[in-house]
Amino acid sequence: MPGLRVTHVLFDFYGTLVDHSPDGAERDFAHSHDLMRTLGAALTYDEFLAAWSKTSEQFTKLSDIDNREYSMTDIGTAFLRDVLGRPPARADVDQLVHTYLSEWNKGVRHLPGIGDLLTALAAEYRLAVVSNTQEANLVPDHLEAMGVRQLFDAVVTSFEVGWRKPHPNIYTTALNELEIAPGAAVFVGDTYEADYRGPLRAGIRSLLIDPHSQVAIPHEARLTSIFELPVRLAALN
Repeated sequence: MPGLRVTHVLFDFYGTLVDHSPDGAERDFAHSHDLMRTLGAALTYDEFLAAWSKTSEQFTKLSDIDNREYSMTDIGTAFLRDVLGRPPARADVDQLVHTYLSEWNKGVRHLPGIGDLLTALAAEYRLAVVSNTQEANLVPDHLEAMGVRQLFDAVVTSFEVGWRKPHPNIYTTALNELEIAPGAAVFVGDTYEADYRGPLRAGIRSLLIDPHSQVAIPHEARLTSIFELPVRLAALN
């Protein structure tokens, strides 16, 4: 329903409201490595990183088949089973996942000025986050740390839905939770399939953060920065 007035803005999280290194670059996983060795796997630090990356990539390939989401517990269990040569105890998996995520999170950077932007937008629109994530609390905890959690009517994650963007179920879940028609929303993100094509297929207008024009989309659908959003939204209405 493209004629509807835009009342809701749905945001991707990673790469949109925060910066991060998806592959873990520039992070130190020393505590995770030490814990793995304590549990009985005698891998060097580099071997640990390579083994974790291999396991993570295996689950990424599984997700690529049908966009099904897998949890950090799934990854941690498979990783420890491989490096220990036996089924791991659930408590050991939970401890490793908690330690790994604590170190991974240090590479997430909150954008300067993002709180002011979201506060201004919340005065005119209802806000929601729709994010791919493999752990329940990551995105809500960051929103709390940023001081903006109260600005969002909903935080919908692939962990809870069971399907990753661009699977249609995650967008439908968000629309149902917000009790709105697709045409009342605009989706804002930085990934072509997940944050642009996927929402469009669900009937949601989309704006893609693409400062270097890496994909072929209409000029009016491209943002060079998240901070262009207020002007672009005003033009839609």
